[in-house]
Amino acid sequence: MLAFIAFIDRISAWFGKAFAWCIVIMTLAVSYEVFVRYLLRQPTSWAFDLTYMMYGSLFMMAGAYTLSRDGHVRGDVIYRLWPPKVQAGVELFLYIIFFFPGVLALIIAGWKYAGRSLRFLEVSVMSPANVPIFQFKLIIVAAGILLFLQGLAQVCRCIVCIREGAWPRQAEDVKELEDRLLEGDTADIIRHGSEATDVQKPSESVKREFDR
Repeated sequence: MLAFIAFIDRISAWFGKAFAWCIVIMTLAVSYEVFVRYLLRQPTSWAFDLTYMMYGSLFMMAGAYTLSRDGHVRGDVIYRLWPPKVQAGVELFLYIIFFFPGVLALIIAGWKYAGRSLRFLEVSVMSPANVPIFQFKLIIVAAGILLFLQGLAQVCRCIVCIREGAWPRQAEDVKELEDRLLEGDTADIIRHGSEATDVQKPSESVKREFDR
């Protein structure tokens, strides 16, 4: 089961990191548009279409990757107080009752939506450039499939946690600042940080730093 979880996580990570380049393309397009619009007085007719397609693609395809890293927003005021087994049981119930029906609806509706767009070779109506957008409608289906697969991996995580009483370790790419502050390099972060930081559980290195 752990091997299956790791395999799905790698798939989600590959697509998430691949589509992260959309932000670079979007940034270049916006920068070019600003340059030609305000300096050359020759605005483009395609920059707006490109930016929302890139952002939409990034947003949709990063969903499974974010789920694999437990990065989605969770109202965990009460959740964090529960033992891991209770957390896993609640999550398993919610995945079955809400997550999978919603994702299946996204895949089915997205397939119909994309199919209709492909038949008519849909173009954007947001600008006179008539930029083709039918190919981007397929991203709705692809994102839904990735979310469904990642959801299966999350269900496996819940089952492992219920059996063993602890969540299986997740792959880490980028750590949140609050997590870094609770590690041994807290003092270095505080010393070089530009903003004040609230540390709930200071490490020994921080205590020594404050005692000096």
